[in-house]
Amino acid sequence: MQTLIGAALIAMGLVVATLVHTRSRPGHAAAPLAADPTLDRRAAELELRAAELERQAAELERLKVERERALERASGLSAAEAKQELLKDVEGEARQDAARVLRRVEDETKRDAERRVRSILSVAMQRLAASHATQTTVSVVQLPGDDMKGRIIGREGRNIRALENLTGVDFIVDDTPGAVVLSAFDGVRREVARMTLERLLQDGRIHPARIEEVFFSAKSDLDAHIVEVGEAAVLEAGVQGLDPELVRLLGRLRFRTSYGQDVLAHSIECALMAGTMAHELGASAKTAKRAALLHDIGKAVSGEVEGPHALVGGDLARRHGEREAVAHAMEAHHNEVEPQTVEAVIVQAADALSGARPGARGESLEHYVKRLRDLEQLAARHDGVEKVYAMQAGREVRVIVEPSAVDDAGAGVLARGIAREIERELEYPGQIKVTVIRESRAVDYAR
Repeated sequence: MQTLIGAALIAMGLVVATLVHTRSRPGHAAAPLAADPTLDRRAAELELRAAELERQAAELERLKVERERALERASGLSAAEAKQELLKDVEGEARQDAARVLRRVEDETKRDAERRVRSILSVAMQRLAASHATQTTVSVVQLPGDDMKGRIIGREGRNIRALENLTGVDFIVDDTPGAVVLSAFDGVRREVARMTLERLLQDGRIHPARIEEVFFSAKSDLDAHIVEVGEAAVLEAGVQGLDPELVRLLGRLRFRTSYGQDVLAHSIECALMAGTMAHELGASAKTAKRAALLHDIGKAVSGEVEGPHALVGGDLARRHGEREAVAHAMEAHHNEVEPQTVEAVIVQAADALSGARPGARGESLEHYVKRLRDLEQLAARHDGVEKVYAMQAGREVRVIVEPSAVDDAGAGVLARGIAREIERELEYPGQIKVTVIRESRAVDYAR
């Protein structure tokens, strides 16, 4: 309605302007506008038309108000409420459209992320090129000649008995040319036995007294060897600046296995994969490699400190100067704590990849090692027992007792008691031989 009124006023202005222009042309005399009856009539008509337009505008406004009231009565809503309902409907449709768009974007992003993850993992595994074969329960010592086998066995087997009783390791001397096989589930024992035999071969003197002397020397030198192993692992993984105590603990992992997998080799493997994945993702390769190399270090002290090895390892790292980001990634690799950084997730992925690759781990070997440990613990809980060794793949238990605590008659009773407990408490194939060794020594010096 306001548009119509505006149009009428514009038309009136044009008429007046035309008359003024006509009167002002050359040859026409100027005269007052009021004296022209035509102009007066047109002005009156325009006023009437303007009044009519105003009346119509008022009528339209009245009709609009009546229509709104009728709509309010029919819908039961006021105009403000109807406006709110309309806005809600529009907002709901907009949210649905936005949700559909967001879902499509999320699906596309997820597909792209999965493709990217596959690419990164494949690159990490291809670049690793790690060995799949690891020593689990045996070590091989090369001999300079087959004639050394007789000297290792000794007269009536006294040398090989002394070696096995001291080390708790099976010395397998068979037809294998130029080699003796050392068999034991405990990696530390096997390493001490290997060092002992190699030193005896170099020295050439092999008899029970010399065997005992070399054994204790090798046992004391094992710590230095462990440090060397740890330093070699750090160098291979490309990690610098580790605290010497952490290096030593890393070396101890060389003699630990998890489901048959060498824990130190597994840690080095994880460090190399974590570094590759961190480079691909733009994360801190230094943090990821350090955390991956140290992530299982809690297993090196698992017999000395209570708690999950991930949390124990994180605490060790903090106490020996590692940054919080490294300690957190170590603690989070088995979800004992929630991962908060990209590096923590990378360590999780590297740990899973290393353990899941074909041939990395064997469940049966883990059960075998656990059975032998249970066997030794059962025999060791008796009074007077000094050392216990599970030999011959668990088919024999050798129990060395203190002569002052157990006499000859008591040794027989102890052997029988241990055998009966094994029958009651353990499950095993075949039969297990229990041997109790009581050795008395008398020492004096001529001065």
